[in-house]
Amino acid sequence: PRHPREPDMLDDSLFILIILACLAVVAVLLLGLGGFAKGSGWAKRNSNKLMRYRIGAQFVAVLLILAYVALSQSGGQ
Repeated sequence: PRHPREPDMLDDSLFILIILACLAVVAVLLLGLGGFAKGSGWAKRNSNKLMRYRIGAQFVAVLLILAYVALSQSGGQ
C-alpha cells in the first residue's frame, strides 16, 4: 500500500521533466553515434558540438534527478 501523501510519479511534473531530459540525452547520443558510424563529414564537423550538447543535457538531467530526490525525501515541502 502506498503512503497517502506519496505522490504518483507519473502525475509529478518534475518526474516528467526528468524523463524528457533523459530522452534528450539519448537522442543526442544516438545522433552522435549514428553520424560517427557513417563516418560522414557532417559527423566530423559536429562531433564536438554534439558532445557538448550531450554533456549539457546530462547535467540538466542529473540536477533534475537530484532535485526530485531531495524534494521526495523532504516530503515535497
